[in-house]
Amino acid sequence: MPPVAAPHSLPPTPKTVCIYCGSSAHISAAYAEHAATLARALVHAGFRLVYGGGQVGLMGVVANAALDAGGYVIGIIPEYIRVHELQHLGLSELHVVESMHTRKRMMMDRSDAFVILPGGFGTLDEMFEVLTWKQLGLHRKTVVIDNEDGFWTPLLGLIDHLARENFAPRATSLFRVATSLLEILEALRAPQDPAFDPAVKWS
Repeated sequence: MPPVAAPHSLPPTPKTVCIYCGSSAHISAAYAEHAATLARALVHAGFRLVYGGGQVGLMGVVANAALDAGGYVIGIIPEYIRVHELQHLGLSELHVVESMHTRKRMMMDRSDAFVILPGGFGTLDEMFEVLTWKQLGLHRKTVVIDNEDGFWTPLLGLIDHLARENFAPRATSLFRVATSLLEILEALRAPQDPAFDPAVKWS
């Protein structure tokens, strides 16, 4: 994958939030309810949303809730997913791209901050890529892991283990963990994190 260019300076308060979340339709209704509540809250707080462009699972829930609340929602979906008719047709913007790599790069470029909701392998892939880019000093955008229901607690334990064994930096230098809607909004409104010095990882 080509390197990510360093972004331009961003305003202190993010204007566009990228939501990473799952596309499975076979999930607890509690996850859907929480995702919808978050999407509406982000719209009411003045944020635009960027997400993967799908209409199923939490992706569809987030998009529909934001649109119903009068929000501006940008979807970015690869062509080979779109041909299976999984794209959302009612978005403010829908961009069909050639690959997952292009999709992730475009989501990065169009976003000022990131919120991680429950999801599977794809969500993990997106989360770890944006954290890796931040670790390499390619951006300093806020990354919030939404752990209100404890979904990500096992993963956070693994990340702590990586840090203890010196395979990763301390988590607090790369992302924030939120356990309530208020904490998510506060994290998104806070100043961006200081630029991470990649040399710290190998020092």
